[in-house]
Amino acid sequence: MVRIDAARVRMGSERFYPEEAPLREVDVDGFWIDSRLVTVRDFRRFAEETGYVTLAEQQPAADEYPDALPELLVPGSLVFRKAPQRVSLNDWRQWWAYVPGADWRHPGGPGTSIRGRDRHPVVHVAHQDAAAYAAWAGKALPTEAEWELAARGGLDGATFAWGDEERPDGRLMANHWQGEFPWQNLKAKGWEGTSPVATFPPNGHGLYDMTGNVWEWTADAWTESHATERACCAPPPAPTSEPGAHIPRRVIKGGSHLCAPNYCLRYRPAARQGEPIDTSTSHIGFRCVVR
Repeated sequence: MVRIDAARVRMGSERFYPEEAPLREVDVDGFWIDSRLVTVRDFRRFAEETGYVTLAEQQPAADEYPDALPELLVPGSLVFRKAPQRVSLNDWRQWWAYVPGADWRHPGGPGTSIRGRDRHPVVHVAHQDAAAYAAWAGKALPTEAEWELAARGGLDGATFAWGDEERPDGRLMANHWQGEFPWQNLKAKGWEGTSPVATFPPNGHGLYDMTGNVWEWTADAWTESHATERACCAPPPAPTSEPGAHIPRRVIKGGSHLCAPNYCLRYRPAARQGEPIDTSTSHIGFRCVVR
């Protein structure tokens, strides 16, 4: 873990997306934060020692999703599937699918495995799964302010975790989508999907993958006053009139390997989204803090 000293952080941005505004100053006490994302190897040890079963591995309760199709009331998770050609960017169903049998051990669904992925960030973990791991490890999930202070790496107000230039000297600094989303992936440093932790350079605090690779759960509740009209590479939160709209949301930070300049620019410290706590996907992971 890396020590982050108490500081006042300027959070948010008024230059990109409405949910990031307003720019605000927040005082944060000192804390320790994982230098890297929780990996498949880490999570496997937790599951083996505790017998923990993730939300994606459990049968959804029919009374909580009264309008759901019966065939979807089975254990599973949301999996990204690259579109075969250019598609409308207004319909996330063109590239997301609820896949029965998808979970952290089977990230692409039945027939896939985590073999060879020990150093990749664990995915298909809901908020409660991340919180359970953190408690087992004697840690906690970071607040949004803690996370953003750490992600900025000592660069007050910089656009990216490494500065204002997206590719300094032409160097790719994070695992984000290369090409035209969601059909053309030119593969960041050869990786399509998640990359092993610490593949890309650390920020000024020595923290890896604070932006890109996978979104990260935080402890903070999502506030409607910061809600965005269109989600990035993740399915948008349900409108209040839709089934599941009653489910609380938590802030996720940092963007992922699915963030593309032609669609969203959320591999930045200020970027934020609200994710339902019962959601697990192939592009959300987490790291922990100690206060």
